[in-house]
Amino acid sequence: MIELVRAGRSFKARRTTVHAVRDLTFTIEPGEFVGYLGPNGAGKSTTIKMLCGILTPTSGTVRVAGLDPSRRRTTLARRVGVVFGQRTTLWWDLPLRDSFDLIRHLYKVDRKVFAERLEELVETLDLGEFLKRPVRQLSLGQRMCGDLAAALLHAPEILVLDEPTIGLDVVSKAGIRDFLRRVNAERGTTILLTTHDLGDIERLCRRVMVIDHGRLAFDGSLEEFTAGESSLEEVVTRLYTGS
Repeated sequence: MIELVRAGRSFKARRTTVHAVRDLTFTIEPGEFVGYLGPNGAGKSTTIKMLCGILTPTSGTVRVAGLDPSRRRTTLARRVGVVFGQRTTLWWDLPLRDSFDLIRHLYKVDRKVFAERLEELVETLDLGEFLKRPVRQLSLGQRMCGDLAAALLHAPEILVLDEPTIGLDVVSKAGIRDFLRRVNAERGTTILLTTHDLGDIERLCRRVMVIDHGRLAFDGSLEEFTAGESSLEEVVTRLYTGS
C-alpha cells in the first residue's frame, strides 16, 4: 500500500516559499495500476521523490509498504523498484549482465533465485542478445528494458515509474506496455506511473490521479475521467489549461 496524507514539500530561496506539493492526500491499494498526470512543474517528481525517501516532506505523513520512506529508505528499497525514464540505474561502461550481477549483490538476492528471475526477465523483455553488450552501446529502448529488468530483479511489491516510455519508438513502447500489464496482472505488483504519454494511460491504467500546482485535481477511474468527453487528450488539455 502507498499512503500519503496531507503531505507538502516547500523550498525557500530569497525569502520566497514555493509549495511544490501542498495538502496532497491519496492511498494506493495493493495491486492497483495508477496513472499520475500533471503538467510540467505540477509536483509529480517531488511526489515520487517523497515516496522513495529521497525528499522528506516538510509536513504531513508518507507511508509506503507501511514504512516511512525517509526514515526506512534502505529497508524500503528492498520492497520497491524505481525506474526514471531519463536516468539509468545501469553501469554505463559495463556489459548489461554485469550490471545485473552488481544489483544482485546490492540487494543480496540468492544466486539461484536471481538466476531464475533473470532468465524470466531476459526472455520476456527480449534482452538475450544484449547481455554482453556495454550499456552505452544499447539503444534507448533496449536500455529502458534493461532498467525495468534491473528494477524487478529483487521482486519488489511496488514499482514506481517516472516517464518509462519517454523518447521510445512505437514498437518499443508497445513492448514495454505489454510487459508492465503482465507484471501487474500476473504478479499483482502495485504500479504508480507518471507520464505525459496518454497512450500509456489509456492502455495500462484503471485509475488516474491528476496533480496541478501541487494539489490533487482529480482522483478516480479512467472512465470517470473521460466521461462525456470525446478523447482523453481533450480532457487533459482542458484540465491543464483551465479552459
